[in-house]
Amino acid sequence: MNPSPLRIRRATTDDFRQLQALWHSMHFPSEDLEKRLTEFQVVETAEGQLAGAIGLQITGAHARLHSEGYTDFSLADAARELFWERIQTIAAHHGVLRLWTQETSPFWPRWGFQPANAELLERLPAAWHDSEGTWLTVQLKDEEAMAALEKELAEFKEEGKKRAAEVLDQARSLTTTITIIGFGLGLLLIGIAVFIFVRRGLTLPGH
Repeated sequence: MNPSPLRIRRATTDDFRQLQALWHSMHFPSEDLEKRLTEFQVVETAEGQLAGAIGLQITGAHARLHSEGYTDFSLADAARELFWERIQTIAAHHGVLRLWTQETSPFWPRWGFQPANAELLERLPAAWHDSEGTWLTVQLKDEEAMAALEKELAEFKEEGKKRAAEVLDQARSLTTTITIIGFGLGLLLIGIAVFIFVRRGLTLPGH
């Protein structure tokens, strides 16, 4: 059990004033961050005071850690451990395969974040291309394996659609055949009935 008195939770509008003060103290673009307040996870003390926050922006199968800041940096490492646990849970819930960050704390490399090479940077979502600085990244799940699985599922779904269309066509053809056969049998029965009447010397009304 974690003995830390700190508590991690998602930011709410009630945290706005404290977050705004924190962003100003960290020289973050507070006007931009205000619009994305619900991206933030906050850490508060046992007394309920906000001690820090970090943003988690999710884009498809990728997520970015950003705008990390603390009112008391002596609590930073303990808070980061709690943040990391929460971030992994959120990432798993949203199907995130890879995390990115430009945070410079040595804490993040200890948890697997490494500088992104040119090949990995090609996977960086377009929305983050304008961010200056070095990108660190960590793979949470095998992207190639997940891509292959998604391809197989898509092919299976497409094959299912084709089979369903074929069955529907066969059903329509069978219905048409049954209708034609039924119509033919009806005519045959009428013909037989008329023949029987004629053989018995009966005549139809009006003749």
